[in-house]
Amino acid sequence: MPSLHAISVAWMNNSFAAGLSFSSTEKKIVEAFSEFGKVIEAKLVMDKARNRPKGYGFVTFAEKEAAEKACEGMNGKLLDGRAVYVRF
Repeated sequence: MPSLHAISVAWMNNSFAAGLSFSSTEKKIVEAFSEFGKVIEAKLVMDKARNRPKGYGFVTFAEKEAAEKACEGMNGKLLDGRAVYVRF
């Protein structure tokens, strides 16, 4: 089990992305956000009834600065044909 410190550090390096296309994949999200720094994980929130993403998710970076840069650089940018809204 990860330590509380490890969990809190990961949360501090986390960005919330909304407005994602239903066709977006975690791989596409990692590729797009990697421009700003090392991405540890991209997690799409899934609609289990429809077996597709709900249109939002989280991107975890190795460093807080990369997460902040991604928020500035990706907010409003088109990804898979839709404008993405990113918050730190």
